[in-house]
Amino acid sequence: MSHPTPANTPAAAAAAADAAKPSNFLRQVIEADLAKGTYATRRWAGSPGDAAHHAASDPDPAKVRTRFPPEPNGYLHIGHAKSICINFGLARDYGGVCHLRFDDTNPEKEDTEYVNSIIDSVQWLGFDWSQPGNDKPYQASDYFGFMYRAAEYLIEAGHAYVDEQTAEQMRTNRGDFSKPGVDSPFRSRSPEENLALFREMRDGKHEDGSMVLRAKIDMASPNINMRDPAIYRIRRATHHHTGDTWCIYPMYTYAHPIEDALEQITHSFCTLEFEDQRPFYDWVLERLTEGGLLASPPPRQYEFSRLNLTYVITSKRKLAQLVYDHKVSGWDDPRMPTIVGLRRRGYTAAALQTFAERIGVTKSDSWIDYATLEGCLREDLELKAHRGMAVLNPVKLVLTNWDEVMGAGHLEPCSLPALPHPPEGVEAPVRHFTIGKEVWIEREDFEEVPPKGYKRLFPGNRVRLKGAYVIECTGCTKDANGKITEVLATVVPDTKSGTPGADSVKVKAAITWVGVADGVPAEVRMYDRLFLDAQPDAGGKDFIESLNPNSLKVVMAIVEPSLANAQPDDKFQFERHGYFVADRIDHQVGKPVFNLAVGLKDSWGK
Repeated sequence: MSHPTPANTPAAAAAAADAAKPSNFLRQVIEADLAKGTYATRRWAGSPGDAAHHAASDPDPAKVRTRFPPEPNGYLHIGHAKSICINFGLARDYGGVCHLRFDDTNPEKEDTEYVNSIIDSVQWLGFDWSQPGNDKPYQASDYFGFMYRAAEYLIEAGHAYVDEQTAEQMRTNRGDFSKPGVDSPFRSRSPEENLALFREMRDGKHEDGSMVLRAKIDMASPNINMRDPAIYRIRRATHHHTGDTWCIYPMYTYAHPIEDALEQITHSFCTLEFEDQRPFYDWVLERLTEGGLLASPPPRQYEFSRLNLTYVITSKRKLAQLVYDHKVSGWDDPRMPTIVGLRRRGYTAAALQTFAERIGVTKSDSWIDYATLEGCLREDLELKAHRGMAVLNPVKLVLTNWDEVMGAGHLEPCSLPALPHPPEGVEAPVRHFTIGKEVWIEREDFEEVPPKGYKRLFPGNRVRLKGAYVIECTGCTKDANGKITEVLATVVPDTKSGTPGADSVKVKAAITWVGVADGVPAEVRMYDRLFLDAQPDAGGKDFIESLNPNSLKVVMAIVEPSLANAQPDDKFQFERHGYFVADRIDHQVGKPVFNLAVGLKDSWGK
């Protein structure tokens, strides 16, 4: 929970431990504000509201308030995961609260499907926005009434006007970095005229796009964002939350600071592309605080670098193109960098939190190697994932002397640890399987003519079947096309793993296998990186051209019986192959489907 906690509670002790994490400039900002008492006088009415709403309340029990404000127009991706970890993590570490808020000011692109997905993703990552008396996320559309009232105030105070220029005229008259803008011919209208027109806009008396409400700031500002930005537009569109109540909608850059202020946010953290918008963010809050509409002190915006991850794109538009052009199977395709895709691939919340912490927070853009993300998953699963044997490219191995040595039809029980390094005080779980006359092995584990240094099966060589017996290869059988159909070997008696004298026969290799008698067929999806280019859309490149044609290979494998009982989302290490997850959607007991989450080592390293 994200509730503020007294200093002597276990939660506070945990927060103190977390606060000892490596410092960054955002932590330094918060610590400086706490030391100065910048926000110590704030009050909190238990819900968002204007200055009057909060004025009669008690002091805010949260030392800081941050927010994660996604627009519900798509599925969250790995970059959002970083932002979630930053905003919720800092609130947790400094005795505060992080708000989940849907920035739903653009009705044409938003949908409740995305709302539900975002809620699920934040909770899955391990974070919670609950606070006393309120456990629901906030949504910007609940503030449309106040935003409209604030706009009328700006008009009456001479800080906003209705502009009837066309979009093209406004773009031309805005100027550029070398040329100042030109005042709109409608800029000098009286507040009374502007107010009447704005109310006509609200009442649906004008066509979409025929006029906008603009802030009156400075058409010669060196920051083009301050050249009378639009703050309201006419847009007849049914909103997923407010329906057809409004036909005018606030612009994001106007709405965002108001949302932060109504929620008493102290530190508004966002990515660097919003740095040029900060002066307008401050301007809106200064005007509305001057007018007594918003409580003081207002929030402050701080920017950090967005996540640039190699072999990944995070543009919602481009991710949508992959989905709608059927380059992937959906938003949750395990090759997608969406949180739902990463989760289906087998990534854990702990791995993503470790990744966000490891890459840190800076103000300069840089590229993070995808191997860093994969390394975080390996670290998390190494001590948690149960082991199992799976044969991904099976060929049958026949032990020709089995009936003679062990008895016709005999199945010998075997076992191995399911978890080699169990937590302290926990008894190591054991997995059970059997060996008989026929087993499945990897086709690559036999060579009729072995290359130099090859230590696995070839005629005359001995290896151990892991957890079972030493065997000696005697040859193979082939079909009419020369393809090997069976590998032949003999079992060496009295060499079963874990029995007296088992080590009397020395071998240079042990290979994985699955018994024909109790092995279970399984669909295994071998996923790889979606792109071959480390920066697939940098510099205007067509990212579609760098799609990896081998990013998914489906094989029919044989897995040991312990894996047959896997539940959806259970994670395993297939010994020698990598970490796999039982698919969240398609896996069923009796019809297993496993996804490759990550290999045992970085196969992309140079």
